[in-house]
Amino acid sequence: MATFEIFMPALSSTMTEGKIVEWLKQPGDRVERGESVLVVESDKADMDVESFEAGFLGAVLLPAGSTAPVGETIGLVVETEAELENLRANGTATPSPTATPTATAPPAAVPPPTPAPEVKVEPKAEVAAVGGNRVIASPRARKLAQQLGVKLEGLQGSGPHGRLVAADVEKAAGKVPSIAPASAVVPLPAVVVAAPGETKPFSTLQQAVNRNMMASLATPSFRVGYTITTTKLDAFYKQVKPKGVTMTALLAKAVALTLVRHPQLNAAYSDAGTSFPTAINVAVAVAMEGGGLLTPVLAQADRVDLYSLSRNWADLVARARTKQLKPEEYSSGTFTLSNLGMFGVDRFDAILPPGTGAILAVGASRPVVVANSDGSIAVKAQMQVNITADHRVIYGADAAAFLKDLALLIENDPESLAL
Repeated sequence: MATFEIFMPALSSTMTEGKIVEWLKQPGDRVERGESVLVVESDKADMDVESFEAGFLGAVLLPAGSTAPVGETIGLVVETEAELENLRANGTATPSPTATPTATAPPAAVPPPTPAPEVKVEPKAEVAAVGGNRVIASPRARKLAQQLGVKLEGLQGSGPHGRLVAADVEKAAGKVPSIAPASAVVPLPAVVVAAPGETKPFSTLQQAVNRNMMASLATPSFRVGYTITTTKLDAFYKQVKPKGVTMTALLAKAVALTLVRHPQLNAAYSDAGTSFPTAINVAVAVAMEGGGLLTPVLAQADRVDLYSLSRNWADLVARARTKQLKPEEYSSGTFTLSNLGMFGVDRFDAILPPGTGAILAVGASRPVVVANSDGSIAVKAQMQVNITADHRVIYGADAAAFLKDLALLIENDPESLAL
C-alpha cells in the first residue's frame, strides 16, 4: 500500500506558480494510470495533470481557483479503498508522513522528499479518445458542452492530434464557431471591467508578463527607427490576401529573410558570449482576452513558404486564444515582431523580451506627402518601424544595416516573399 503526493508541476522554464483550473476527479474517484486528474494553468497555457499510478484520488488539498508555487503538494492518490477509507475516517486533507512524491520534479530550489516519482505531470497527448471511451477535450470545450447539453463522446476533434476544442462543441450544437479564421482575427484587447475603486488581481498570464518586463530592465537596450515606403507591399498584399495571406505573415517573412543576411540581429546574450540560434523563429505579439499577451512563434520563417506560413499563423492564433499552445510554440522565438498598425498607431517602441536580442515595432502605413530625389512632390504610403536591441550583442550599425535591407526588400521586391 502507498500514498502518493501530487505536486504543482513546472510546465515551463519560467513558471514559478500555477493555478488549478479544474479538478477532473473528485476525492474517492477511481484513477487509472495515464488518466487526467486535474487541469493546471501555467503562465501561458492550460495543461492536464496525468496519473502514472492506478488508485483513488484520496484528497484535494487545494480547490479549483487556488494558486500554488511550483513544488507544493496539491493532492493525494492512494492505491487501495482501505487507504481511502482511512483518509476519510481521519477527516484530514494533509499529506501522510509516509507519502511518496509523485509529480513532475519541481525546481531544484524546492526538491521533493524522495527522488522516486510515481505520478508525473506533462502536457497531455491531445487525442480525441485514449484507452477505451476516454474523451480528451480542452477545459473550455468541457464547460461549453455542459452549457449546451452536448455529449463529447463520438465527436471528432479538430484540435492538435484530434483533441476536442470549443469550436467542435459549438459545431455539434449547430452554432457558428466563435473562433474566426486567423486571417480575420484582429488582436483587439478585451475591455477589463472593474468597479470604481476596485483592485483587480493580475491573472497568471499578466503576472508572467510583469516578471518578463521587470527582467528586461536589466538589459542595456537602444532603439533605432526607420521609415519604409509600402506602396508595392500594399499592392502585393491585395493580390495575395484572397489566398489567405495575412499582413502578419508578410511582415514575418520579410523580417526572416532579412535576418538571414543579418544573423547578429537573431542572436542573444549569454554568460558565455553571443548565442547564435540554429533557426530563425519569428515570435509575434498577440493581445489576449482579459489582459496580457502571448508571442506565438512562426518557426523557421525564412524556410517556410508564405502560404504555409499564413496557415501556420492561423492555427497558432486560434490555439493561443483557447490556451492550447505547447511551450515550444510560444517560448522558442529568436526575434520578435510587434505590430500595432491595425490600430492606427503611427509609431511606438517595444520592450525587449528576455532571452532575445531584438524586437521590431511596426506602425500603420499611411499616405504621406514626400519629396522625390529629383525634387518633385508625391504622395506615398509609408510606415514607421522601430527596433529595440540588446546593446551587449547588437550595435547601432548592426540595427541600421538590418533596417535598411528590410526597407529595400519591402520597397523594391515584395513579390519575392512568395517565392
